[in-house]
Amino acid sequence: MEVPAALRRKQRLGELSPEATALLADAFAWEWAIGPDGSGAFSIVDLTDDVLETAVRSLGRHPLRAYDAIQLASALLARAADPALVEFACFDDSLREAARAEGFSLVPPDAPATRARGRGNPRGS
Repeated sequence: MEVPAALRRKQRLGELSPEATALLADAFAWEWAIGPDGSGAFSIVDLTDDVLETAVRSLGRHPLRAYDAIQLASALLARAADPALVEFACFDDSLREAARAEGFSLVPPDAPATRARGRGNPRGS
């Protein structure tokens, strides 16, 4: 949900054309559903009580928005199930810092700074 939302926000802000947005959204949908090896490039983590409880606990350690805490909690639980999952991809500064503090390697490692406030809302509230 985060990737399509970010693409649509970039389009609303005039940073992407409708054509580029559609192309990128289609490419992401392909990666999501099929991926290069036919098995999908992403893992789905269900929104369970464990995810929500972990998200609530992470809010006590990190200044995150609710949805960001759910993303971090999902990654933490996925890593607990498979310790090889050590990378965390995002561009939001607060979420990146929380993931780094939790021991994840960040992707991309040198992401440009973003403003967490106002994501998805051009008025910034």
